[in-house]
Amino acid sequence: MKRARSRAGPLDAARLEELALTYVARFATSAAKLERYLARKVRERGWEGEREPPIAALIERYVALGYVDDALFARTRASALLRRGYGPRRIGQALAEAGIDEEARETVRPSEAAERRAALALARKRRFGPFGPEHEQQPVDRERREKQLAAMLRAGHRLDTAREIVDAASGEAAECWAAELDQEA
Repeated sequence: MKRARSRAGPLDAARLEELALTYVARFATSAAKLERYLARKVRERGWEGEREPPIAALIERYVALGYVDDALFARTRASALLRRGYGPRRIGQALAEAGIDEEARETVRPSEAAERRAALALARKRRFGPFGPEHEQQPVDRERREKQLAAMLRAGHRLDTAREIVDAASGEAAECWAAELDQEA
């Protein structure tokens, strides 16, 4: 038997704060993402009050209390995306969408060594270039190579990085290329 979903009434200041607190407790977020969430909830449910909803003041207070920290959010999000194999362009786009300003995005921009490791991680995960099963029998055909390069570019990697990985002679060669900059540091 399905339960009828009860329609919650309009928000007031206490309910708005409860929503905000629940959101920041449950999700890592930026100030801009929290603002969008609260504005959406006010649009959906309405506002019970004569003045405008105190969204900006609520966010300022949460930032001051340390519940919302854009710099920490940017570092953790960039690190997670790098581990998943995304490149610097895609990371920058994700942070911009989350409302992280240009200066903060620049501080978490990955080094070239980290970028190479991310490209290698993506190639392993998606079985591109030397990590593909068909690479052992014969070189990758032109169409498959172009698709792999396009996927690497969509993931935010530079063309030269994508070519190095996809065209590597072996998995070991790709790993050596990715580790070159680690050894120099």
